[in-house]
Amino acid sequence: MGRLFGTNGVRGVVNKDLTVDMVTRLAASAGALLGGDVALGRDGRTSSPMFRDAAVSGLLSVGCRVHDAGMTPTPALQLAVKKFGLDGGLMITASHNPPEFNGVKVITADGVEIPREQEEKIEESYFSGGPALSPWDRVGTIRPLDVLEPYRASVLSHINCEAVREAGLSVAIDPGNGVAVLSAPAIARDLGCGVYTINADVDGSFPGRTSEPRPDNLGDLRALVEASGADLGVAFDGDGDRSIFVDEGGEVHWGDRSFALVAREFMAKNPGAEVVTSVSSSKVIEDVVTAGGGRVVWTKVGSVVISRAMVDRGLKLGGEENGGIMYGPHLEVRDGSMAMALVLEIMASSGKPLSKLFAELPQYSQMKGRVPCPEELKERALEELSRSVKAPRVETIDGVKLVYPDGGWILIRPSGTEPVFRLYAEAGSPERAAKLVEEHKALIESIISSIS
Repeated sequence: MGRLFGTNGVRGVVNKDLTVDMVTRLAASAGALLGGDVALGRDGRTSSPMFRDAAVSGLLSVGCRVHDAGMTPTPALQLAVKKFGLDGGLMITASHNPPEFNGVKVITADGVEIPREQEEKIEESYFSGGPALSPWDRVGTIRPLDVLEPYRASVLSHINCEAVREAGLSVAIDPGNGVAVLSAPAIARDLGCGVYTINADVDGSFPGRTSEPRPDNLGDLRALVEASGADLGVAFDGDGDRSIFVDEGGEVHWGDRSFALVAREFMAKNPGAEVVTSVSSSKVIEDVVTAGGGRVVWTKVGSVVISRAMVDRGLKLGGEENGGIMYGPHLEVRDGSMAMALVLEIMASSGKPLSKLFAELPQYSQMKGRVPCPEELKERALEELSRSVKAPRVETIDGVKLVYPDGGWILIRPSGTEPVFRLYAEAGSPERAAKLVEEHKALIESIISSIS
């Protein structure tokens, strides 16, 4: 049986790896598994209307009642699925990928993306030609669904809104021409913040910057923070489920440091709690959770794995190093606007600027890298890598993670969404982190070259 799903849904280059026919059959297979009432949303990519129509056709063909949310952030659709008691949802998005990509995320009734065993059932149906279609008199129906207002209300219900309003904070927001513009500025205004925006029109070609917010492409947001005197800046990815923060001085901070801020506050209110994160996250997460008497539950890389661990274990906080924070009291999924609201609340309650809050956390230097690798070579390259590396501590929860005596570590793993190996390194100094990436990048490049 073939594979459709990667780390985070089904993705591919439009009309090459992902076609209308594929999405129609995928939606039919997913709809047959999920049941009668299915929410459907899309991001602002140029191909998303096309794939939305394909998904509608597939869902209707198996008798689903489609609740069309239109263009929306992914977490807003996920919340609506759970809040309104629907059987599941489909989101047309490729999240942070470049504009030539698109994809489909499949959501179960609890608002979280489906686990691997259900992905396999959809794949089995898909590769066997698709499910049985409904007779003409049982074809499904379609109706509109408002998800944005209930979503905003849910985010605000978990925040001390009055405290944030009294703080009189201002925030610069960069949705990156993605659908976070439909929620994040409004939520910040609801919290009494002054709001400045950049790249705030939805444009599926992402003219302002690439869809993935990274320190190297947030120069315009940094400039906006400095020019406006904003207390912080927030940048979102294409479908609004991740956010990266810029402090009042214009410094961009990695996502696991904002996660650490939220985790530290969470532990103060929930001493002894367990917090879920992936093996790619910084040791700073373990530091703040341990200091609060808690324990980190480590998982494979992937928001779905973390979310599912939270649901299965009844845990209330999870996160990733890429800016994805899952706040369980709201919903056990990544949510960039929820993360923004939590950070604003921390700033308001502490009375401290964001730079000071980040400075209070343990400091580590991080470096990332990537090495192109054809999909068909990933498994063999990983096997060769496992045989080639040596370190005092080697972990294989996901890919290969090497931990050295000086505390530095590097994780090398095949991406589930792109034809690359990703490298994540952390150490006590930038030089050591860079050296870890450089050495192991050369190693994996050599291995891929030798087997190709």
